[in-house]
Amino acid sequence: MLISTIFSAIAAYIATSIDYVIILLILFSQTKKSGQLKSIVIGQYLGTALLVGVSLLAASGLTFVPEHWVGLLGLIPIYLGIKVWFKEEEENDEEDILSRLSSGKSNRLFVTVTVITLAAGGDNIGVYIPYFSTLNLSETVVMLIVFAVMVAILCYLSYRLASVKSVSETIEKWERWIVPIVFIGLGILIMMENGTFRFLWRLVS
Repeated sequence: MLISTIFSAIAAYIATSIDYVIILLILFSQTKKSGQLKSIVIGQYLGTALLVGVSLLAASGLTFVPEHWVGLLGLIPIYLGIKVWFKEEEENDEEDILSRLSSGKSNRLFVTVTVITLAAGGDNIGVYIPYFSTLNLSETVVMLIVFAVMVAILCYLSYRLASVKSVSETIEKWERWIVPIVFIGLGILIMMENGTFRFLWRLVS
């Protein structure tokens, strides 16, 4: 039973965390300061914890946010993508993307990463709720431990991949286009998957 819970938790996390790889890859490829590295990791942990917490409450019967409203989280990466796109390009700035997203401050970066994690994981709730509802207390504890370990693995692998010279150079060369496309595309996808566009259309029509 323990082994099956571990594997199911790993599968659930991997299946819902593909979006994070590209985001973390972009962020890690731009940062060299330990404080900023820490902010990215903490932001990822906190965002994941909030998603899991909301999903656990919903699995217990406390569903208080309609799915189409969850989709409005997609506006956050869309806003960030537009912000980066129209921000005047700065030359010779290794942390250009980070400075655009968070004004170059570690505390702002920590908040930004948390919010991005929540936005990118808004559709994860639809997977977590039915999965969590099948777990008893001991299985839930195992799941939480597995998720904590998987976040660490995800951050480590993304950081190592971002450290590859060809990857970081490619992102740095095309960051003005890569970041807006990824963030805006992610936001649109989040809103589509949650039926937010259909809901908004019904409101105005």
